[in-house]
Amino acid sequence: MFPFFIDWTFLLLIPALGLAFYAQAKVKGTFQTYSKITSRRGFTGAQVARHLLDHSGLGHVQVTRVKGTLTDHYDPRKKVLNLSEGVHNSNSVAALGIAAHEAGHAIQHGLGYSPLVLRNSIVPAANFGTSLAFPLFLIGFFFRIPTFMDIGIVFFSLAVLFHLVTLPVELNASQRALVLLGSEGYLDQDEVGSAKKVLTAAAWTYVAAATMAAVQLLRLILLRGSRD
Repeated sequence: MFPFFIDWTFLLLIPALGLAFYAQAKVKGTFQTYSKITSRRGFTGAQVARHLLDHSGLGHVQVTRVKGTLTDHYDPRKKVLNLSEGVHNSNSVAALGIAAHEAGHAIQHGLGYSPLVLRNSIVPAANFGTSLAFPLFLIGFFFRIPTFMDIGIVFFSLAVLFHLVTLPVELNASQRALVLLGSEGYLDQDEVGSAKKVLTAAAWTYVAAATMAAVQLLRLILLRGSRD
């Protein structure tokens, strides 16, 4: 048996790491490309988000600007839609796609979209499990305590479940965004296609995260078996 951090199962992570690097490069490159293309109608990301929220009966949800690049997110606890500096005041095709995507999450929340409800419900357990999974597993692995390894695997499984549930939530938000951008007249159809490229690139980051988590779980299971 090789030492834990350089054992043979580490080789399983190489494809997942490659996918993660590809996803990050893809989303940054695609965003940079389409952030330089101004939408014909001239709406800003903040305006689109505000209009979509009001149109969906979510006038109580605030739209605010936050620092950073691609730090856009919807906070269901505070009911605040946060748009990054490069999206909030921008009228680029990329900005409108991202703003509409985040508005899609707020709409999901307002409608009680079941995958989002499930994801939000397991966030505390997933965070708790992730923080304890590896310490418990390592203690069990080095001191040959099978119960600790098993508990670590169960805890980390919660993190994997979170990533798997996240995929349909993100894809649905993007689908809602693209439909609304076209049907409400914020973008022309060819521009919708460009916005789709931005959101598709962003989706790869979630695929990569889910893949990495699943591979890590497989590693833990294999290492657990080596201690039998």
